[in-house]
Amino acid sequence: MGNKKRIITLCLLAVGVVFGIMFTNSCQHQAYVLPENLRTGDPTICFERDILPIFQSNCAKSGCHDAGHHAAGYTLDNYTNIMKKGIVPGNVAASKVWESVSMKIFGVEVMPQGAPALNATELDLLRRWISTGAIDSGACYTSNCDTTQFTYSGTIAPLMQIHCTGCHNSASASGGSLMDYASVKDAAVNGRLIGDIEHLSGYNAMPVGGAQLEDCQITQIKKWVAAGAQNN
Repeated sequence: MGNKKRIITLCLLAVGVVFGIMFTNSCQHQAYVLPENLRTGDPTICFERDILPIFQSNCAKSGCHDAGHHAAGYTLDNYTNIMKKGIVPGNVAASKVWESVSMKIFGVEVMPQGAPALNATELDLLRRWISTGAIDSGACYTSNCDTTQFTYSGTIAPLMQIHCTGCHNSASASGGSLMDYASVKDAAVNGRLIGDIEHLSGYNAMPVGGAQLEDCQITQIKKWVAAGAQNN
């Protein structure tokens, strides 16, 4: 009698599991997408200035999500391509790009591969950009850049972090590392840093695949180099 009860119980459990799976599959919904008329954007965020460099430096690298390789079907080198896959306007949690760089969900590959994780500032910018509609804010490439400010800690290191270290994250990377003061100073002293960011003949135009740095930012770097590339 006891065996029969166990068999009946197991059968009921199996039926419950089957119906549970059927119910779950039948109740899947499309992710919420913010209506276009509500996609106001965050007025403090400029896509070209704040968001695109994150993708270009950390994602659209050769062999990864650039136009030549588009790994896993993602090309993350400009606004149009970024919006084709992985970004759900107004819904951060449903955006696969966000899941891969921040949420660490089981089964979702963590990005960037083989490189440092996005920092808190980059994650906050990306989260706010997606949640307010993931819009291309147009011609807003302005900043509070001040050419009188050009210390390594306050200006140069943050510029390297935003625009360069996604690719130049180790000594073995093409073009070397720009992860720390010693490596940045070395690039400054041998002329490579200025030649690359000014897109001079015979150098590699940097950032790769991205817009050239603002004139003010280039001036800051040149002033820092001219002042002796100090660790200040």
